[in-house]
Amino acid sequence: MADETTPNPENDEPQAEVTESAEDTTPKTDEAATEAEATTADAPVEAADDAHDHDHDHDHDHDHDHSHAPAVVQARGGARAEARRARRAQPEGEAPVVRAVAKYVRTTPRKARLIADLIRDKSVEEARAILQHSTRSAAQDWSKVLESAVANAENNHELVGDDLEIKSITADDGPTLKRFQPRAQGRAYRINKRTSHLTVQLTPKEQD
Repeated sequence: MADETTPNPENDEPQAEVTESAEDTTPKTDEAATEAEATTADAPVEAADDAHDHDHDHDHDHDHDHSHAPAVVQARGGARAEARRARRAQPEGEAPVVRAVAKYVRTTPRKARLIADLIRDKSVEEARAILQHSTRSAAQDWSKVLESAVANAENNHELVGDDLEIKSITADDGPTLKRFQPRAQGRAYRINKRTSHLTVQLTPKEQD
């Protein structure tokens, strides 16, 4: 029995060798897995770089193709400036038409039209005389619009103010301001304060 329990050195040495061999193979397996992961990780990066280069080349070609396209010229001042230039650009052979507008004038359109009917199709000199001797308050508003139109004709179109006549004159409805008047027994009456948009268009007189 003593012989059986005695450790055998010959049996121990191979076991140590097996253990060492197992320890040696484990890192090799990890290293192989690491190399495989690195290979798979590098592949998409290279593919992504190729795709990026391709996109860059495509963008460069795209920009190169459009380099010969005509540049878009934007008009200054926006839509209002374009409309203003369109009004100023008159066809050849036609008399220029100059206009002036006064908006939100605190007078009713009906009262303004009573004065407009007096000076319609009149020359600037006659219209000035009529507005100067009129007793209605709307005559002052029309006088300001008329003088503004004359100034536009002289400064923008190089016309003579005394040689102009009124081609058209209109008084359009503007927004109505609503106010309330207190009345008996807690009631309230509404007061409408109307406004008007006054427009005057001038043109040179017809030469006889």
